[in-house]
Amino acid sequence: MDIKEQGVEAYDEVTAGGVQSHTGAGQLYLCATPIGNLEDITFRVLRILKEADVIAAEDTRNSIKLLNHFEISTPMTSYHEYNKYDKAKTLVEKMLKGETVAVITDAGTPGISDPGEELVRQALEAGIKVSSVPGAAACITALTMSGQATRRFAFEAFLPADKQERRQILDELKNETRTIIIYEAPHRLVKTLKELEGVLGSSRELTICKELTKRYENALLITLGGAVEYYGINEPRGEYVLVIEGKERSEIIKEQQSAWEDMSITDHVNMYINQGMDKKEAMKAAAKDRGVSKRDIYQALLEG
Repeated sequence: MDIKEQGVEAYDEVTAGGVQSHTGAGQLYLCATPIGNLEDITFRVLRILKEADVIAAEDTRNSIKLLNHFEISTPMTSYHEYNKYDKAKTLVEKMLKGETVAVITDAGTPGISDPGEELVRQALEAGIKVSSVPGAAACITALTMSGQATRRFAFEAFLPADKQERRQILDELKNETRTIIIYEAPHRLVKTLKELEGVLGSSRELTICKELTKRYENALLITLGGAVEYYGINEPRGEYVLVIEGKERSEIIKEQQSAWEDMSITDHVNMYINQGMDKKEAMKAAAKDRGVSKRDIYQALLEG
């Protein structure tokens, strides 16, 4: 049974935006490919790549090696960052005519720090069925082997090159309590580590994962200060994923409380009164800010 028989039939449902799927339309498959070890490709991805009408590849020169290795002869077309809007329209037109399109990137899952999201959006808006075929993703691979908290995490991919935007994101990460995942290339690693150290502090712990699934795969548990020192001596090689511990909530609360130390308790209470609170509410708010009891605030006001 080929792809068309297994589920390319269009939905009958109407989406939340009111777009109804086209009966007889093709389908879009987002196919995850290995991030280093070819054994990580799935049987389902191989089948879909063989049976699709066309493969939209981030770099056809790179992807031809993968296809040749697995003896896949499906025609390819380029789909990358610089043609993602116009090419998406072309691919959607093909799918509306009944063709099946499989998307692959140089490595990993399409749409995760790689082209794919624009095509997905246009396909959904056109009522075309979209399926993501699971497989390798460097961010998840690194997270699971990092030893850092995995329940909540923030994926930042590569930090932006624009200085202002980069600074804004780093500032936002300063009080991030979730585990932070960042990609980085070897020639920019030291610079990024220094920037992170300046914002998050030298003692912040992280796990530096490199060459995931490859021969020289490694995970280094270290502090940001230690990492800056280490890579100042050892030249970075390979592709890196930084998995950084989030900020402790207790530390944030402590910083917030200490910020009030320069203001007298009387001025603190009066600040809330001037905002429209009655004295009792103002005392309660000031006590919460400072991490003390309302009784302590009352006593300080009496003594003041």
